[in-house]
Amino acid sequence: MNDSAVSAREGGPGEKAAPWLIRIRDLHVSFDRGGREVKAVRGLSLDIAPGETVGLVGESGSGKSVTALSMLQLLPYPMAHHPGGSIRFRSPRSGWGSGPEGVELLGSPEKRIRSVRGDRIAMIFQEPLSSLNPLHSIEKQIGEVLLTHRNLRRRQVRERTGELLRMVRLPEASERLSALPHEFSGGQQQRVMIAMALANEPDLLIADEPTTALDVTVQAQILALLKELQRKLGMALLLITHDLGVVRKMTERVYVMREGKVVEQGPTGEVFAGPRHEYTRHLIDAEPKGEPLRAAAGAPVVVEADSLRVWYPLKKGVIRRVVGYVKAVDGVSLRVREGQTLGIVGESGSGKSTLGRALLRLEKAEGPVIFAGEPLHEMSKAAVRRLRSQMQIVFQDPFGSLSPRLSVRRIVGEGLGVFRKDLTEGERADLVARVLEEVGLEAGMGERYPHEFSGGQRQRIAIARALVLKPRFIVLDEPTSALDMSVQAQIVDLLRELQRRHDLAYLFISHDLKVVRALAHHVAVMKEGRVVEEGPAEQIFLQPGRDYTRRLVSAAFALEV
Repeated sequence: MNDSAVSAREGGPGEKAAPWLIRIRDLHVSFDRGGREVKAVRGLSLDIAPGETVGLVGESGSGKSVTALSMLQLLPYPMAHHPGGSIRFRSPRSGWGSGPEGVELLGSPEKRIRSVRGDRIAMIFQEPLSSLNPLHSIEKQIGEVLLTHRNLRRRQVRERTGELLRMVRLPEASERLSALPHEFSGGQQQRVMIAMALANEPDLLIADEPTTALDVTVQAQILALLKELQRKLGMALLLITHDLGVVRKMTERVYVMREGKVVEQGPTGEVFAGPRHEYTRHLIDAEPKGEPLRAAAGAPVVVEADSLRVWYPLKKGVIRRVVGYVKAVDGVSLRVREGQTLGIVGESGSGKSTLGRALLRLEKAEGPVIFAGEPLHEMSKAAVRRLRSQMQIVFQDPFGSLSPRLSVRRIVGEGLGVFRKDLTEGERADLVARVLEEVGLEAGMGERYPHEFSGGQRQRIAIARALVLKPRFIVLDEPTSALDMSVQAQIVDLLRELQRRHDLAYLFISHDLKVVRALAHHVAVMKEGRVVEEGPAEQIFLQPGRDYTRRLVSAAFALEV
């Protein structure tokens, strides 16, 4: 932010200075990486007023989360340090730090920062399951926040915990206090995190990518809940995200970060209507766009399934008698043609990923699956294994699906050692180099390891691993949901180009309907293990026939308005 922008917030001569809750000035954050200084934040200035909603946007590595963590002194010190800067906080509502200059948080004693953290300033994170203790009940985890900052008795803590869970609209809250985090869905886990953050009615709530990993309908519910609770409690909200649709709908002012610096800031409407910085224009234009490739109507069928079922038995009693079934996939029929993409959409738990694994016979299933004319359901495991090179899968989390102990060259070439034993070591190395270049990486990157790459580059490596075997069919299981918007657009463009070049058949699984719209020729909508609607993509998006589909489409594209 430039000096004139700062002055405008502080008030000119004769003007009353604008109220502030958090005031950051010239913040610098550096990390020590093996004796080398990495500058994560460089001279950032930012204000948040009481009750205001501020967006902090930018791509991964821009310094957004590091800035937020600095406010609460949650960085891994001493590896992280602050060469300079100031973070001041004042709270007239609570009387904490209510003087004209507030109190300095940067470098504060641990006792002072603990009195702020979780009480006056609270934070919710992107991955709730990673943030919640898997061994403790939600009652104990929310209660811990109350016991730390409030002089309450156990009965009062339990009552307040139930009240908070009802406030965030968690179904059957009072009956689920003893439940563990894994017993809740992703959206419910995020509601628990919000309840924990709001336990002491903070002055500022920092929400760090709170909806990125959630379904579109759950995302809309969480955003609406945050807005409602903000109005009810009168708190300020700092929303950190790479989703500009969320920023456009939720915030009053926005700061755009790149490489540790604020490159543009202002009222949200003004920034979106007339972005001044080239990087801001790049972010606004970066959402996945375009249309699927023109597909041949009579293209040969690569994969088809008829009444496919994946049922998991529920057993009870000493003799483990089957008392029912979880019907993850329940009678699904589909067909995927060469050079075409079938999009599978639906909320978490609808059976999308299970369906993808069942088609590849990675999941035990009932019902015929025909691949390239071969009946997979009638074949032995050894016979199916011979066809594995022709049907591949790319997972949602590239970091989790790539071995950290293997170089990229070994990761990509591993399948060649199994299916192309006729190749020499040199020929395999040449193939790996060519496929890395085909997915937009340099051949020399093969000697590096997964942790040395960005999220988008790691996903390109995962695609290269599938592509090197020259498959006919690829299951793409949420391959873009963990990526920045601009990187999503790049991966979508890459997938379209690879499909054009190799006539690949894709099963594209996603909860992001914007990405599905850019890739899919046909769409099947799943709910509770069944396909409730299917048809050409254009028809599904423009004229959905079922209420459930209309809710998905409405939730996905409402943020564009």
